[in-house]
Amino acid sequence: MESKDRKHQPISVAGNIKYLLAGILFGTFLLKSEVINWYRIQEMFRFQSFHMYGIIGSAIVVGAISVFLIKKFNIRTFSGETIQLKDKVFNKGQIYGGLLFGFGWAVTGACPGPLFAQIGSGATVVIVTLLSAVAGTWTYGFLRERLPH
Repeated sequence: MESKDRKHQPISVAGNIKYLLAGILFGTFLLKSEVINWYRIQEMFRFQSFHMYGIIGSAIVVGAISVFLIKKFNIRTFSGETIQLKDKVFNKGQIYGGLLFGFGWAVTGACPGPLFAQIGSGATVVIVTLLSAVAGTWTYGFLRERLPH
């Protein structure tokens, strides 16, 4: 079956269980490694601990090796599709976005990626951060044409 046909297939709950389980496993790793811990995030931004820098640095190394291997051996997805990695074009809006992202991360102690893991671990105050992230995404979509790109 071609990938074009798969786009129009109805969503199967049973077919998506693997993604739910992968998300739960990933959230567990985030929780156990303490990368979703507010105190660890604050330590990072205050340069008081190497913990987060070590984890982020390890992720960069693993990502770089993975991209190298994908390109070198033309690795495909589990469904046999070619993985296409396109070059990124730099623009000044990335600087503004990165600063805004980092400021929000430092103030809230929550990176948008693991918000659900933080909420699931009992930090329900992070629901405010989640709603703020959704509002920020909506605002960006609304103002996108008027922002520097």
